[in-house]
Amino acid sequence: MLNFDFYNPTHIAFGEGKIADLNTLVPEKARVLMLYGGGSIHKNGVYDEVKHALGSRLVAEFSGIEPNPTYETLMKAVADVKTHQIDFLLAVGGGSVIDGTKFVAAAAVFEGEDPWEILEKRGNNVSSALPFGSVLTLPATGSEMNSGAVITRTSIHAKLAFGSRHCFPQFSVLDPVKTYTLPVRQVGNGVVDAFVHVMEQYLTYPVNSPVQDRFAEGLLLTLIEEGPKALETPENYEVRANLMWAATMALNGVISTGVPQDWATHMIGHELTALHGLDHAQTLAIVLPAMLRVRKDAKREKLLQFAARVWQIQEGDEDARIEAAISRMQAFFEQMGVKTRLQDYGLSAEQIPAIITSLEAHRMTKLGERRDVTPDISRQVLELAV
Repeated sequence: MLNFDFYNPTHIAFGEGKIADLNTLVPEKARVLMLYGGGSIHKNGVYDEVKHALGSRLVAEFSGIEPNPTYETLMKAVADVKTHQIDFLLAVGGGSVIDGTKFVAAAAVFEGEDPWEILEKRGNNVSSALPFGSVLTLPATGSEMNSGAVITRTSIHAKLAFGSRHCFPQFSVLDPVKTYTLPVRQVGNGVVDAFVHVMEQYLTYPVNSPVQDRFAEGLLLTLIEEGPKALETPENYEVRANLMWAATMALNGVISTGVPQDWATHMIGHELTALHGLDHAQTLAIVLPAMLRVRKDAKREKLLQFAARVWQIQEGDEDARIEAAISRMQAFFEQMGVKTRLQDYGLSAEQIPAIITSLEAHRMTKLGERRDVTPDISRQVLELAV
């Protein structure tokens, strides 16, 4: 096992009715900016519950954070923080809203000339951030219990990630009931997103880390078992609770301790979103199966473990078992309603050169757990994914 430094200070309040806990979780005299996306929190009752729980606190609101939060929109929220002298942020929504709030928290007190530098430096220049919490309405990204975020700058077609220990939520409220009314597309995307998060940390190369491996495999099996049930019985509390917690556990740092991590699929996926507007999970479903096929020799040991432990595939030669496992995974993504080929989204090989150029422009030229995913490898992956 590799050396590691694990830190996660986020308080989780989990279960039905837990939004009421905001009354004690948010400081009594806080000047709050409540950030959210569209109108869904008005329709499902979350907005009213949050406002009631916040009581007599001063609460300003900022709405309109996009599914891929943009720098342009978030800088307007930063301006509101300063105008209203806000000292606490509350994200109410899915991972995009929480990601956006992390950026606002850091940008509002950033001492550099341009907050975009936070993304350019990947958060290494963040020395402080406003305190914030979240109310999660869409389980997928795990942003509710980690310190990372991904932000898009529309004007230059860039989608970059940053992270900082200053950007952990102080708390996150997870009420599975609030996921009952999610559209089928968002449910499917959320399951795929969480699944690929686990794979980026699990499917690399062995370092004798049975604790992390078994945790990761348990999460994958849970997502495989519970994901289809969420589509079939959307108001099954136990199913929704299990999916919500699995998505949080997939990216809160526990399964990444002491093991190598990949993330090449995510980096390529970010370019697909920035250039073509695909949902984040759609890009992951396209890239990961091709990535595993192209890199099967480098990942052989863990692919065979994945085949045996997750899909119970233990017969046949090694290549046959690996291909069977990747195919089963790809079929699972399709079962969740997330297509897995570029052509499914109206894209073709003609778009690949621009994607590679964008990867190079963003210095994404040495990706993967061994930093051996070059632009040529990324090109092979995309060509196989057509």
